Amino acid sequence: MAGNSFGSIFKLTTFGESHGAAIGGIIDGCPAGLELDMEAIQNDLNRRKPGQSEIVTQRKEPDTVEFLSGLFEGKTTGTPIGFIIKNANQKSKDYSHIKHVYRPSHADYTYEKKYGIRDYRGGGRSSARETACRVVAGAIAKQVISSIEIHAFTSSVGDIFLEKPYQALDFSKIESNIVRCPDAEVANNMIERIKSIRKEGNTIGGTVTCVIQNVPVGLGEPVFDKLHAELGKAMLSINAVKGFEYGSGFCGAKMTGTEHNDLFNKDGSTKTNLSGGIQGGISNGMDIYFRIAFKPVATIIQKQNALDSEGNIVEMQGKGRHDPCVVPRAIPIVEAMAALVLVDFYLLNKMYN
Repeated sequence: MAGNSFGSIFKLTTFGESHGAAIGGIIDGCPAGLELDMEAIQNDLNRRKPGQSEIVTQRKEPDTVEFLSGLFEGKTTGTPIGFIIKNANQKSKDYSHIKHVYRPSHADYTYEKKYGIRDYRGGGRSSARETACRVVAGAIAKQVISSIEIHAFTSSVGDIFLEKPYQALDFSKIESNIVRCPDAEVANNMIERIKSIRKEGNTIGGTVTCVIQNVPVGLGEPVFDKLHAELGKAMLSINAVKGFEYGSGFCGAKMTGTEHNDLFNKDGSTKTNLSGGIQGGISNGMDIYFRIAFKPVATIIQKQNALDSEGNIVEMQGKGRHDPCVVPRAIPIVEAMAALVLVDFYLLNKMYN
């Protein structure tokens, strides 16, 4: 299987399945001599882990990371960093009913047709559980680029939107509620919506907004390796993501050039930043901001038609423990993938400057 690695200089390769013994990864290219804040790494994992609140899947996993290599006396050695996260609460029997059934909107059908075999227990390698490995690597990447601040938050659930611009938000309030929206009133409405959807045995989608501040000028390349292109690739590689827009995004398509152009100030900053901190594929020193759309989780606890391996349309119903809305747990994943993109370009710049 190809496509298990991300990055070129700071490279993460992940392994493992949802219901295997463990998931894990190898990080190559991390600079030597970095004193890692282990508490910060585990904290990001805790923000992603299942069972953390009443509006997420109730699978109970401690998600404790164990480092196997690349560290000595708490500092990175410059050699590959190996780590594992043991799976402690698998309930594989919850998936026995879909052993020969392709669930709607899952990877079951395409995976089996491509490889001739699939691990039906929780989606196997296709499971979003793999993203825990990305969070570990992203937490380390954040410490390499510690001057850069990355803040992601829930900006919508279904048709409930956080209307305020990000400049009017207090990012310190993101973790003050279980939906991770920095506006208490909007957060409460989102939480109630997710609870009601869960009672119906249904799921709902939403969006995550990410703001990156203190980015130096010059990250990204002007042709194929544009900064926004790599951010888009990173975000679209996350399970359940259906869309990515940065800066003015699709709203920019409605505007004229005189309305949309970012006029310069004398210090090189711009008056509007509709470019979203990126011009010509290269960071310009302004805030980078983008939004990611997440679909409703495909597993619903309602009866629906599905295709089986014999070509028959059969009736099935989801079982087990699933997120009614994936967005709250996606926040640290979005931050991690953003950090992995930025650290790669940061290290590339150091090589050539």
